[in-house]
Amino acid sequence: MEKLQAELDALISGLPDPEELRERLSSLISVYPFNEYEYMISFLLGSNALDLDDYLILRDEYISRNLYLHVFEISAPRGFGELWAQGHLKELVPDLMKPSKKFDTEYKGQYDFYLDDIIRVEVKASRAVSFDINAPLYVKALTSDSQSRFDMNFQQIKPRCADVFVWIGVWRDKIRYWVLSSTEVETSNYYSAGQHRGNVGEGQLHIKRENIKEFSKFEVRSDKLAQAIKDAYVRQVPLSTITS
Repeated sequence: MEKLQAELDALISGLPDPEELRERLSSLISVYPFNEYEYMISFLLGSNALDLDDYLILRDEYISRNLYLHVFEISAPRGFGELWAQGHLKELVPDLMKPSKKFDTEYKGQYDFYLDDIIRVEVKASRAVSFDINAPLYVKALTSDSQSRFDMNFQQIKPRCADVFVWIGVWRDKIRYWVLSSTEVETSNYYSAGQHRGNVGEGQLHIKRENIKEFSKFEVRSDKLAQAIKDAYVRQVPLSTITS
């Protein structure tokens, strides 16, 4: 949004009387889908400061920078963390299966999928939003090249309830994936146990601009997720051998 605003401001500054448009914008009443951006673009087109070809370029570039902005408009935590994230991963790895007591007699919702009849997979997702702005998520949403501070909090992590964790990070223009074994999660320097009082074996992990590079060895492409899950399972070490 910042880039689009800067591009439009530059065009407005080139008008014979830029203050005319700015004054109109200051008193503009917006009702969806008629908002300040629609008004600015219409005014610029009508003033011949922006032609149709340039408008289409402006539009295409904005869309490419905001391919996943709609994900930030999912307000309900369950709608994002469960419905969207699990559905998205299932599309990328069709062989993932939803567990049930028929598959696992002790299953009580501890993990989200299983793969190859043995690998228990848990999915966690978070969105990159500006840490310094108090606004709706879709306004705070960041692009992948932004230098703004962000804090992606992967919550309610239970390493002993799954074999492999898939973390999904969403930016305006990009989705990134990290695949870790349960051991790698629990032994991470950034894993904090005891997220909620009394919830034994549950914790959280924050990925920020300051530490995201430290997870690069776990990052995989979307078309490599199935194999990455299998590789992480092989890397898994029984947690008892570490804590004993």
